Amino acid sequence: MSVLSQITVEPKPFSSDPITDEEAGAMFRAALNLFRLWGVTDDQAAVILDLPRRTFARWKSGEVGRIGRDGKARLSNLMGIHKALRIIFREPTRGYAWIKTLNEAFGGASALDVMLHGELTDLMRVRNYLDAERGGW
Repeated sequence: MSVLSQITVEPKPFSSDPITDEEAGAMFRAALNLFRLWGVTDDQAAVILDLPRRTFARWKSGEVGRIGRDGKARLSNLMGIHKALRIIFREPTRGYAWIKTLNEAFGGASALDVMLHGELTDLMRVRNYLDAERGGW
């Protein structure tokens, strides 16, 4: 007869590699394309990225400055939102349109409306909703 014995396993401490400046620049360029496909104005994009309008315009023209930790997190969440939409919708145009579609999960507002509150947590809220919908949680 075999005897079961308890095994104690210590979880490894969480450690993520920080997003490099080069990766952040690539994500910014991808976000510009997403904003275009989503029909987001430059003023709205500046709010979503928490950038002054003039800084956003300068970065959009190719003079991307230093992207801080918050900016990298915002860009990462935008990429996660895009990825989830591509998984959920087979037709990309449906995913792009979804951003402006009113949704009961957001109290009758659209995902864009939520993101336009301007907080990082607003982007995370949209991403978490989509991740749950696609079965990513």
